[in-house]
Amino acid sequence: MRAFRPPGGAPRGEDATSAPVVSNIAMTPAVLTVSSKNYSSWCLRGWLACKLAGLDFVEEMVSLEDPSARAELLLLSPSFLVPCLTHEGAKVWDTLAIGEYLAELKPEAGLLPADRAARAHCRAICGEMHSGFFNLRSALPMNLKARHPGYKVWAGAQADIDRIVALWTECLAMYGGPYLFGRELTLADAMYAPVVTRFLTYDVALNRECAAYCRAIMKWPAMIEWIEDAKAEPSELEELDMEF
Repeated sequence: MRAFRPPGGAPRGEDATSAPVVSNIAMTPAVLTVSSKNYSSWCLRGWLACKLAGLDFVEEMVSLEDPSARAELLLLSPSFLVPCLTHEGAKVWDTLAIGEYLAELKPEAGLLPADRAARAHCRAICGEMHSGFFNLRSALPMNLKARHPGYKVWAGAQADIDRIVALWTECLAMYGGPYLFGRELTLADAMYAPVVTRFLTYDVALNRECAAYCRAIMKWPAMIEWIEDAKAEPSELEELDMEF
């Protein structure tokens, strides 16, 4: 009797001589699409989350000449599609969604705290950063090359600053520092790292605890790497480099 041969396959009962098929998706490294390292706070957050997760990824840069990227940096876009993480068939373009995806993919990396209550707290403050503080974003845009000593902060942005300082102070007291949820970096630190740079750029006065937290974040090797790349970036946005 002839052995049954499935379409395109070896006969049943016979050894296949060809090597096993390996999916091209699994062989492709993750790709993180980012725009300006000097101006894009959302790209910094997504990039730090990938670094924190220990994900093997390559960067794909979007030029500032790209109209969509430019609109996002100037807060003129209805949604933000950069950064975008492409990994093993998944495409994730929202920073908070990227963080949650990485926490699920790499639970051992500790992007979210192990304790249930602390994990919920971490998610809450990440969500607050993700959806709030618009006055801070618009009045104090991220610009890693700039310094504005004695910068005048108006009432709208000051309310956001006060809330962030209260949030940081509470977390540092509750979990013991030096990071927001204790001795290890978490997704919350990645989400608030761009705020640290804003406070330095615009010379925002902070209490002792928050100033120490800012110093700890600026010593994070991933932050040092990003800032070095940002300072070497040739492109500029005139709208964000005006004299304050």
